[in-house]
Amino acid sequence: MRDDVGEPHGDWAVYLARVSEELLSGTEEPVTVGRVVHRAVEVVRGAEGCGLTVHRRRQGLATAEATDEAVRRADQLQYDLGEGPCLDTASGDATLRVDDLAAEERWPRWAKGAHEEGWRSTLSVKLCSDEDDIGALNLYSRRRSAFDDHAVEVAEVYGTHAANALRQARLVSGLRTALASRHEIGMAQGVLLARYDIDAEQAFEVLRRISNDANLKLRDVAARVVEARGLPGGTPPAH
Repeated sequence: MRDDVGEPHGDWAVYLARVSEELLSGTEEPVTVGRVVHRAVEVVRGAEGCGLTVHRRRQGLATAEATDEAVRRADQLQYDLGEGPCLDTASGDATLRVDDLAAEERWPRWAKGAHEEGWRSTLSVKLCSDEDDIGALNLYSRRRSAFDDHAVEVAEVYGTHAANALRQARLVSGLRTALASRHEIGMAQGVLLARYDIDAEQAFEVLRRISNDANLKLRDVAARVVEARGLPGGTPPAH
């Protein structure tokens, strides 16, 4: 992807603006997530690996994407142990830098494990927008003290651009899902109207009741009704 944006020739503001434009150009959330992670290694001097930690409703913190398995294992170790810089960054506001994992005392168990994976220094940057607390970007290097003050500054600016791109991609993805769900539910209502001689409001109430009773998403219930061309088991709705 480097050829698309070009190399930074001293003017980091222009370079990061181009990177931001590239990140914002993605309309699919998985594509944007991949771009954020892989571009970070090119943008932040010293970075050799990157992982994106995000907040998920049921899983808590999880790695959405990583440049390689060594990064993924180092990230996962933080979740398993309940300690590490990306956890603290994702739940707080501070950028956290580890210059030497072999001597790190703040998260000793995680530092030992990450060091065994071959990593020597890390940098964790908060990802958040005005509306969303997304998580953290975790940068790894196999060299000690790989991230100087300039790298930290660039990573924080990049983190702002990345958070905005991720938020936009998430919104677009959510709108698409909502539109698809609405279409599926409308089709299911049409099936029920034609099959059971009920009105649209009654048809929606039938779908909602089945959704609650079966603990299924309304869209999934609607899809089953459309596929079966009627209610499961053929039982007429009460109305």
